[in-house]
Amino acid sequence: MNEENLCLAQAMVGMKLDDKAESPRKTVVSKVQEKIFRRTRSLNAPSPIQQFGPCGRIMKNSAMVMTIQDPASQRLTWYKPPLTVLVIKKVRDAAVLQPFVQLVTWLIEEKRMVVFVEQAVLEEASLQASADFCTLRDRLMTFRDGKDDLTDKIDFIICLGGDGTLLYASQLFQQSVPPVMAFHLGSLGFLTPFEFDNFQEQVTNVLEGHAALTLRSRLRCMIMRKNDGNNVSVGVGKAALNSPIKPPSTFLVLNEVVIDRGPSPYLSNIDLFLDGKHITSVQGDGLIVSTPTGSTAYAVAAGASMIHPNVPAIMVTPICPHSLSFRPIVVPAGVELKISVSPDSRNTSWVSFDGRNRQELFHGDSLRVTTSVYPVPSICAQDQISDWFDSLAECLHWNVRKRQKHLDELSDLTHSGSNDTLDSLDHADQLDS
Repeated sequence: MNEENLCLAQAMVGMKLDDKAESPRKTVVSKVQEKIFRRTRSLNAPSPIQQFGPCGRIMKNSAMVMTIQDPASQRLTWYKPPLTVLVIKKVRDAAVLQPFVQLVTWLIEEKRMVVFVEQAVLEEASLQASADFCTLRDRLMTFRDGKDDLTDKIDFIICLGGDGTLLYASQLFQQSVPPVMAFHLGSLGFLTPFEFDNFQEQVTNVLEGHAALTLRSRLRCMIMRKNDGNNVSVGVGKAALNSPIKPPSTFLVLNEVVIDRGPSPYLSNIDLFLDGKHITSVQGDGLIVSTPTGSTAYAVAAGASMIHPNVPAIMVTPICPHSLSFRPIVVPAGVELKISVSPDSRNTSWVSFDGRNRQELFHGDSLRVTTSVYPVPSICAQDQISDWFDSLAECLHWNVRKRQKHLDELSDLTHSGSNDTLDSLDHADQLDS
């Protein structure tokens, strides 16, 4: 099969042929499907040809058996109607109070859904003083962060606020995450694409399964403590072998894990390993390991590139490195990174996970980071491409610049060309005079 036929075959994958006459009035589903089918190229790179010349080819093995779905075709579907919804509200923000009451009232009375909210939200003084909310208070299900397990209890998540509400949803679910619909009621709103004005129509479309999804990858981070028995080596004493092994602390992060020097005045001295191979030692203020979603957060402030969330990758960005040649790098999503304090480091390091659970890394401790199998299914307002570039333009003002004037608008350059020299311009001025 030549390259032209191969591209045509790949473009036809996923297309649905229908011989029936088209209805004069298109439904919402047909409009959505029509929008999907306009895309003839996958967001993933095309599968490479596995034969090179007349004799060379890639050796087949079991590791090659893998199916990758085109991110543009990832759409939400419910195999049973969602009954429970978790509403996450930005705390201590008066601007979110009225939208929160409107949404909860509509979900309970119109959609007959069981609504979960955090107990701390009900304890806010501004909400307790709301007369409209008093009648709903007893009809809500509550939970406490860190004490109640929400696994398998929530079908759907709605966030009201800024990007922090989506990060909080990720932190609540350290395994499988329900679909998340985020409304922009905060400061920045890079991860919150929905406007609250017509929330009834938008939520109804999502509950009926008419929505695109962006699977935002997360990082699985494990802290291996020197004295926990996880790093037992050959030749240790019987007492160490008989000591109980504590499970490593595990965190799933949506944005980034940050390793820094903390309050110490000395440079961080951190060893970085990739799949067991020593890559480099970081000497500076610290290191950021981020997801593509986190590439527009702390990493971009430290000089990293911005990566679309559908790109399978892990970003490694130094923080103020004491080296002019230490540039941020992007590594494949399937590798495992090991980060540890160098043996000759003057100080320890500190690590935080999406800005939370900050703790100290001592000599002999290590941090293992790899891509988690549990992404955050973020619901798109439009699609995976439009939402991201709209956020770049509206939130970060990406490539905003005053337009360069046309040559006709510059009176002093109207008679000059790109090949004119100063002598020729002087000669022309003398002729004009």
